Amino acid sequence: MAKRGVIIVAGGSGSRMQSSLPKQFMILGGEPVVARTINTFYEALPGAEIVVVLPEEHIPLWRNLTARFEVAPHRCVCGGKERFDSVKSGLRALSEEVEYIAIHDGVRALVSKRLIVGTMLEVEKCDAVIPVVDAVDSYRVVEGEESRVISRASLRIVQTPQVFRSEILRRAYEQPFDARFTDDATVVESLGVKINLFKGDRSNIKLTTPEDMIYAEAMLRQK
Repeated sequence: MAKRGVIIVAGGSGSRMQSSLPKQFMILGGEPVVARTINTFYEALPGAEIVVVLPEEHIPLWRNLTARFEVAPHRCVCGGKERFDSVKSGLRALSEEVEYIAIHDGVRALVSKRLIVGTMLEVEKCDAVIPVVDAVDSYRVVEGEESRVISRASLRIVQTPQVFRSEILRRAYEQPFDARFTDDATVVESLGVKINLFKGDRSNIKLTTPEDMIYAEAMLRQK
């Protein structure tokens, strides 16, 4: 059976959450947000190596939280200035035996086991898989003081986990950082690798605002 690895990037702050506590450590459903994320991956992918990437100044706080809450086995490493640097740090922490790697936003704590397993199975048929959902709002492109409508039929909202064959992902992250790298898919795509799309979950939101936390608590109560 293929060896799998998971990199959970949790380097956000609490600015838009209007909280002095970084959002990845806020309590959701009785446990820290990033702990919920770790535990879901651990349940979905038994035996997978899990690495959590945090800003160096947040690691003491995280160690305090792991002593107080049940958190699945994982390794914690320091991130870097850019998300790109943080993923590179996570890659170095995974063993060479890992064949497929999932990279996930730590604050997408409502990710389902169905989505995790589904993307991991799909990547075995190709080299790179990302979950997406259809755009449902109307969109306009702003150019200076002018704007124009753009068809949402051609747009998709990108989520995580983004999953890749290990050899390709490691090679992609040997490149120097480029401001055009908006996520892991764009890093890999720069090598000429095709990015395959997988049906995501609308509930797999990135917790960013106080309203997101209210929604997430409501979703957990429904479950």
